[in-house]
Amino acid sequence: MTDLTTGRNLAELLEPLHRPFACKSLRTNNRFCMAPMSRYFAPNGVLKEDGAEYYRRRAAKGIGTIITEGTGVAIDHSVAAGTVPIFDGEDALAGWQRAIDAVHDEGGAFVPQLWHVGGCSDFNYPDDPHAPLVSPSGLAGPDVPGGREMSDEDIADTAAAFAKSAAHAKRMGCDAIELHGAHGYIFDQFFWDATNRRSDRYGGADIADRTAFAAEVVARCREAVGEDFAIIFRMSQWKTYDYEAKLANDPVELERWLAPLVDAGVDIFHASQRRFWEPEFAGDPRNLAGWVKAVTGLPVITVGSIGMDRDLMEDFVEGISSPLLNRLDELVAMFERGEFDLVALGRVLLADPDWLEKVEAGRIADLTPYDRSTAMQHYEHG
Repeated sequence: MTDLTTGRNLAELLEPLHRPFACKSLRTNNRFCMAPMSRYFAPNGVLKEDGAEYYRRRAAKGIGTIITEGTGVAIDHSVAAGTVPIFDGEDALAGWQRAIDAVHDEGGAFVPQLWHVGGCSDFNYPDDPHAPLVSPSGLAGPDVPGGREMSDEDIADTAAAFAKSAAHAKRMGCDAIELHGAHGYIFDQFFWDATNRRSDRYGGADIADRTAFAAEVVARCREAVGEDFAIIFRMSQWKTYDYEAKLANDPVELERWLAPLVDAGVDIFHASQRRFWEPEFAGDPRNLAGWVKAVTGLPVITVGSIGMDRDLMEDFVEGISSPLLNRLDELVAMFERGEFDLVALGRVLLADPDWLEKVEAGRIADLTPYDRSTAMQHYEHG
């Protein structure tokens, strides 16, 4: 594989990813997205001015679409830490409006990621006071208790909360919304048979049956925002409680999982995997994003350790990741083959808001490594 740190023209290599993209309300001048990453700097759920500046800086340095950190929807049990932002309430929405305007001023598209943790307590702040959590079956992982089992009323109220926050997003001028359906949170707890033991219409042996709750929420959001507003759905195979989990063991099962979401109104999928270069199913080189695009026919965002020498979970152990650029040629080749439409950058942008600008200028030595010990610093340092 070509070592791109030794004289390769990286701006020329990445030029295809500067093509404009449009899907309904989401219109952006390139294919680069900022991946959603929790920051914990929203006291009482309110994003402050330094939060708006944090997002503005990434947009100012060439990232076409800013997908925010997970932000709780309009119900009290959506988050499990008091410093996670909320997308509801006068003060919280005023904070988000500052961020929306800041990103738009730099020419970027703004996409809030709407989030509900289900039965998962916060791994960084497990003792933080919060409202009692809810989950499909009182489980956050395989045989891991988490939240009380949701009643029909809980399910209806939670779906309404997503729709309410989605309506806020459209009214405030956001370019799309993303629903966080990955990594073991509420939608994933319904998808996964290890955490969904329900015998009603929200459960079942078939993955298509267990998609009912998520599809209902998507449909409610679609009703709230109208047909022309883009809805992104983030999904993953891996879970916080099981990095090797597989909801879909083959493309047929993947299609059964995602088809109800397409029918409900999803426009774009955000396919999260730990290492973007790894094939999802044996016998074919396509990654998860490539297969999601193949079975749904919709635009797809790919993500997973792009520009880094280790995946996120290894960083939790090792602490520091150095920039690694020798897979960017592989990334662009996948794009040129039509296997994804947008690419999300995570830790590289958390560490260095100037990452894209530096890479394309060949300033490799100036790149800032990702250091978990500094990743939680205040916005003004990032």
